[in-house]
Amino acid sequence: MPGRTCGVHSTLDTIRLMIPAVVLAAGLSTRMGGQPKALLRVPDGRTFVRAIVDTFLDAGVDDVVVILGHDADAVIERMTVDNVQARLVVNPHYRAGQFSSVLTGLDAIDRPGVAAMLMTLVDVPLVSVATVRAVVERFHRLSPSIVRPVRGEEHGHPVLIARQLFGALRTADPAHGAKPIVRAHVSADGDVSVDDDQAFRDVDTPDAHARLLNL
Repeated sequence: MPGRTCGVHSTLDTIRLMIPAVVLAAGLSTRMGGQPKALLRVPDGRTFVRAIVDTFLDAGVDDVVVILGHDADAVIERMTVDNVQARLVVNPHYRAGQFSSVLTGLDAIDRPGVAAMLMTLVDVPLVSVATVRAVVERFHRLSPSIVRPVRGEEHGHPVLIARQLFGALRTADPAHGAKPIVRAHVSADGDVSVDDDQAFRDVDTPDAHARLLNL
């Protein structure tokens, strides 16, 4: 079932870029005591979700979709006040887990002309513009099914998923989600080495947030 769309960026009635971005921000934030991670702050005072959207826009991604669920009304209110330039889609099934938001995001961006989607977590707020551009450029150059930033054995965000895997996502076992599909299609062509600590920094606990604020 498609989620409820809330038009913060009302001019984006159609996707103008071949590779839109999806930000997964619907979770219960249990490890944060229920406070929506989207509304946590980065060192410069912006919310996590605004920082992520700004990065995608600065990297040249014209269509950014944020998937909301837990405490969606509060996030929508803050994003509206901040004039965050993104499409907001509420996943009514967010309690079923993160993969339900992946599918909600896929439904929101999938239409003719879309070659791939970028996907990231709201827990990863400070990925650099250069990292996003490197991921997109690798896809344009070599067309791997999966593109991801890597550092040694680590892999980070955002992950680019090519259109040829959209069908596999839709028929995936919800118990396992997208991870088996991503792992089955990673390749040397799709792994992009980046010098960006923030692409690998998952901020999902109060301690991790405190460390981020002390950068």
